[in-house]
Amino acid sequence: QVQLLESGGGLVQAGGSLRLSCVASGRTASRYALGWIRRAPGKEREFVAAISWSGDSTYYADSVKGRFTIARDNAKNTMYLQMNSLKPEDTAVYYCAAKSVPRWNSDSVYTRVVEYDYWGQGTQVTVSS
Repeated sequence: QVQLLESGGGLVQAGGSLRLSCVASGRTASRYALGWIRRAPGKEREFVAAISWSGDSTYYADSVKGRFTIARDNAKNTMYLQMNSLKPEDTAVYYCAAKSVPRWNSDSVYTRVVEYDYWGQGTQVTVSS
């Protein structure tokens, strides 16, 4: 089992930037594809971005494409989400999520929320207008 801890959330004005981090601990020797999912007040969880175990494949929701960048550093067991040009509609709790993948599967990404096995506690991002 892997534990995930997010950080980097906060309050920012529209047009500003934030960088979220997610540190994995526990069974980090296993291979995990990772993703960021968010939940806005009164709404369902929403896929934001995903990255493969190798880091070579990424995928973004249309709503964040061109503004957000996902990355990972496996040596540091850390994933990042650089968020630029933030909008009030980006306000949400952002969750880091992990899906265990077999050794032969280094490049798949996962875009469905239900596919993820492990979740962090979340970090609040608030964008003021």
